[in-house]
Amino acid sequence: MKNNIRIYDQNHSIKAELAGETEESGVILAWEGCYEEGDQILFQVAAPNEFYVIQADDSMGEAYVYMTQSELTYTIPFGEKKTSYNPKAFDGERHYLTLRKAFPWELGYRNLAVNPLDQHGEHGCYPHALANVETRGEAVFAARNAIDGVCANRSHGQWPYESWGINRQDDAELTLEFGRAVDFDQIVLYTRADFPHDNWWEQVTFTFSDGTSETAALKKQYEPHVLPITRKGITWLKLGKLIKADDPSPFPALTQIQVYGTEAK
Repeated sequence: MKNNIRIYDQNHSIKAELAGETEESGVILAWEGCYEEGDQILFQVAAPNEFYVIQADDSMGEAYVYMTQSELTYTIPFGEKKTSYNPKAFDGERHYLTLRKAFPWELGYRNLAVNPLDQHGEHGCYPHALANVETRGEAVFAARNAIDGVCANRSHGQWPYESWGINRQDDAELTLEFGRAVDFDQIVLYTRADFPHDNWWEQVTFTFSDGTSETAALKKQYEPHVLPITRKGITWLKLGKLIKADDPSPFPALTQIQVYGTEAK
C-alpha cells in the first residue's frame, strides 16, 4: 500500500485524490473546489503502527500522530461542529493537504498530547482525548479541544476559546490515550480563566495506566500550571477528582493539556 489522500462527497464519489509514487513517498494534495456537508477525507498510510505527519487543512497546521490503523477517515466539520475550529478551516476554493511518514529526528522530546486532527470515536490515530461528559454535547466544549494545540484561555466559546467543559459534573474525567507507551517528566494544564465567568480547580488527580496516581494543587491564574510529574511506559492517563474552588461561578473548564516527554525507552 502507498500513502494516499482521497476526498469523498456524501455519495462516496471522489472529489480529489493523490497517492505517493512509492511506499515511502509523502503526498501533497492541492485541489480546487468547495467542501460540502457530508464530505470526508480518507488518509491511507503505507504501514500502520508508525508515526505520520498529517495536515488536513493549512489553517490547522501539521499533526504528528501515531497510526495504529492503515486508514483515517476525517469528517469535514460544518455548522455547530465547526465552531471549535478556525473559521478559515476548510473554507474557500483552494485547499492544501499533506501526508508523510515522520522523520526519526522529529520524535524527540516534545508535547506528546497535541493532535489537532482528533475526533470523537475510535479511529486509530493518537493521541486521542475522550471524556465522560462534554457540556451540552457542544463542539466548543468537546474533549478534543483540550489537545488541539490552541491555548487561548481568557474567554470561552467559539475558536480560539474552545475548551473541555464538564457541565457542572463533579465526577467529570478526561482520558488521554497515547496509543503506545511513552515516558514523560512534565504535565502542563491551561485551565480556562474567563474570570469572573469561570471557576477554577484547586486540586486535580492524575491516574496512569501503570496503576499509580498523583494529586496536584492548582491556583486561580491565567498562566499555565507546570507540574513536574514523571512516569515511564504509560499508554494512557486520566484527569479526574476535580475539586473546584469555593467561588460563586459553577464553571471550571480545561483549555489545554500538554504532556512533555519522549517515546518509551
